Amino acid sequence: MKLSPTTKKMVRMVCISALGIMVIGALIYRSVEALYFAVGVALTSSLNIGKIYLLERTVNKTLEMTDPNFGKNYVKLQYLLRYFITGAVLVGAALVTLYVEPPFINLWGALAGVFTLQIAVIIVRHSGLDDE
Repeated sequence: MKLSPTTKKMVRMVCISALGIMVIGALIYRSVEALYFAVGVALTSSLNIGKIYLLERTVNKTLEMTDPNFGKNYVKLQYLLRYFITGAVLVGAALVTLYVEPPFINLWGALAGVFTLQIAVIIVRHSGLDDE
């Protein structure tokens, strides 16, 4: 699958913002807990990268559809699927935090990593990086 330049820039910005959040976590925790925080950020940031690929695939597939009603329903289904996956990952991170000793995922890191997609969108839209 050939990726658009905007998708590539979004993935790059997710990685950069995840790295920034990990550095902030290391400065806050200053212990081995910073490593668990970084694992949580990495987990949800990689999820966000997957969601970017799913979104591009959805857009490309919808543009090829001839029936507008089917395309509308397909986009809604894909939207729900992406958010269901996000919820499942966060529930998994919470369960690991609660029931695994020592927890190798910090729930706060996982929650912070969720925002890397929104940070990437803001950076790409407002910096003009989405221009080709």
